[in-house]
Amino acid sequence: MMRTVHIGDSVVGDGHPCFVIAEAGSNHDGSLEQAFALIDAAAAAKADAVKFQVFRADRLYPKSAGVSEYLKLDRPIYDIVSELELPYEWLPKLVARCEERGILFLASVFDEESVDLVDPFVPAFKVASYEMTQIPLLRDVAAKGKPVIVSTGTADLDEVRASVDAFRATCNDELVLLQCTAAYPAPIESLNIRAIPTLKDAFGLPAGLSDHSRDPVVAPVAAVALGANMLEKHFTLDNGLPGPDHRFAVEPGELRTLVAQVRAAEAALGTGVKVADPVEAELRQFARRSIFASRAIRAGEQFTKENVTILRNGSLTAGLEPVRLDDVLRRRAARDLAAETAVREHDLA
Repeated sequence: MMRTVHIGDSVVGDGHPCFVIAEAGSNHDGSLEQAFALIDAAAAAKADAVKFQVFRADRLYPKSAGVSEYLKLDRPIYDIVSELELPYEWLPKLVARCEERGILFLASVFDEESVDLVDPFVPAFKVASYEMTQIPLLRDVAAKGKPVIVSTGTADLDEVRASVDAFRATCNDELVLLQCTAAYPAPIESLNIRAIPTLKDAFGLPAGLSDHSRDPVVAPVAAVALGANMLEKHFTLDNGLPGPDHRFAVEPGELRTLVAQVRAAEAALGTGVKVADPVEAELRQFARRSIFASRAIRAGEQFTKENVTILRNGSLTAGLEPVRLDDVLRRRAARDLAAETAVREHDLA
């Protein structure tokens, strides 16, 4: 049986609402006020959590790492990352803002120092796709005893299994796995959302989608339909902002649409139990069919295909269901029936 994971007051797992993370990442661009505005936008969209990234350039890349082609910026990746570092002193301020707005604060961590400094401020940690095989970091995060969310971009199932095994070896089983395509933006056809149930079945853990596509609705709704327990989506205040991650993120209005459509999809999925819904009650009575007299029938007369028919009830009292037709045709009328009278049990002699 698949386990559930508790993050704050939310339960992540089958039978519970999909946990939606608004991924602010590094889209604060070094501005605390912009970070506050991102929190406000995530809360207004009714996301469950807003997440930032806490990294240090010298713990991510060597200074000689060069230029990243996907960013399309003619500057060394080390310099770009340096400018996007989230100051540790922001952490209590960001948490306070989240508490004011009624949304959880989460953070991705990329090195052991950041793990220690972030720990007092988060109910759960996030480990990014590229860090999934960084087993020492994974063990360090797991050792905090809190839930951990791990994205699995660029990995195959065996690599995911190795990371899960290393995590569980710490005696922490509070783990959520996210299917992810590490491209920015990720083409819709690359998302492989059917990997979500694969991850759930393989490890007995909650799983979901870290969606890097630009579309705000298609992948989230498809993921929920396939049983995603968690959804993460990058967002920004404006695609025109100068930072490297703004262009593929959704804007605040789209984030609101995303959350609303995820909740609508959950409502549409229902329980899976096949029963008549209460909203169908009126038309179940009005438009279903019964056996009717097609002309006047005298008491004692044989029912035949010439004097009975099967019609929708409309506002008339329902009669015998169509499945009873063969039985009715073997019987006689117990009383006089006017045309368009529904044939009921007491009308059978």
